[in-house]
Amino acid sequence: MNELANLEKELKSIGQKNPSNPADWEAKPDKMDVMPSDSNEVADSIESYEENTAILKQLEIRFNEVKAALERVKQGTYGLCKVDRKPIEVERLEANPAATACKAHMTNHK
Repeated sequence: MNELANLEKELKSIGQKNPSNPADWEAKPDKMDVMPSDSNEVADSIESYEENTAILKQLEIRFNEVKAALERVKQGTYGLCKVDRKPIEVERLEANPAATACKAHMTNHK
């Protein structure tokens, strides 16, 4: 749960929930007071927004993976490979607690 809270905190620092789809996140605009006549400021603002969008996408993916792992804990299926239903190796789960597949099947599933 701690990782989920940390991810949500990071998401909120650079993004906000999409009002039309609360399950989705979107990057916050950097600065709204950029002078259109200052092309450097405009370029910096656009670059910052694009960087935040890329970071946000990765955080959102991880956030959803952790939420799904917590759901598997509730269902009693955490630690089982989604491909063959056998236990996922401990070292794999230590490296990625949200893993959905064992080492043999990790190219098929994250």
